[in-house]
Amino acid sequence: MIRIENCDNLELLKSQPNESIDLIYCDILYGTGRNFGDYQDLKCDRKVIEEHYIPRIKEMYRVLKDTGSIYLQMDFKISHWLRLLLDDFGLLFKNEIVWQYGLGNNNKKRNWQEKHDTILFVTKTNNYIWNDMRGDITQQMKSKYCHQDEDGFYMMSYGEKYYLKGGKKMSNVWDLPNLSATDSERVRYNTQKPKALIERIIKASSNEGGTVADFYLGSGTTSEVCYNLKRNFIGCDISEKAVNIAVKRIQDAGGNVTQQRL
Repeated sequence: MIRIENCDNLELLKSQPNESIDLIYCDILYGTGRNFGDYQDLKCDRKVIEEHYIPRIKEMYRVLKDTGSIYLQMDFKISHWLRLLLDDFGLLFKNEIVWQYGLGNNNKKRNWQEKHDTILFVTKTNNYIWNDMRGDITQQMKSKYCHQDEDGFYMMSYGEKYYLKGGKKMSNVWDLPNLSATDSERVRYNTQKPKALIERIIKASSNEGGTVADFYLGSGTTSEVCYNLKRNFIGCDISEKAVNIAVKRIQDAGGNVTQQRL
């Protein structure tokens, strides 16, 4: 089930049952104060940030299952304030993921160039869904696990068989390219994120048939990834343009969308 709403995210959050969502991923407002054309960002002011996020984090906590996780993506401008707010609601801090995206702000004259986002990963309890994520199997690993069994799986044998489960476990620094201006994924929406980034989060912190939510939907990447990975999805955006793009992405992929104006 894919459900996409055109509404304020606080309205949608308040309408959801307690403990009904397995995973929340949101590419939130970054506090730049900029008008991106597709949306107006918040001012980088602590009072403004807290007034916006406190009621929303409160509702995220309520709708999250005890086995659930929240990933909030932002940059350095507000990450320190968001970390404190998440702590205040009793969410358990698990990690700070650095997405190193390559493309980025190249106009800094008296500062370091900005080339990464921060993703805060928190859970409601210590009993949360987790699926190990591993990198690619390298040629060096294949050389160490130099035998293959009848099914083609790599192994090494010292009296007992030890199987190569995959590449190295992934770290919290993700070197994934951002979308170029001519990338085939592009859907003509500012600040669109690549599917590979969100796929990693959804695979790690949810299972097939689970429910994933994105309350800052934007271009709809999260909804499309959920459809492809057989997860249920609920999400919204205040922008009608964003909702129309997200709905079209699901329809183009062969899926159906439930829409209900609140």
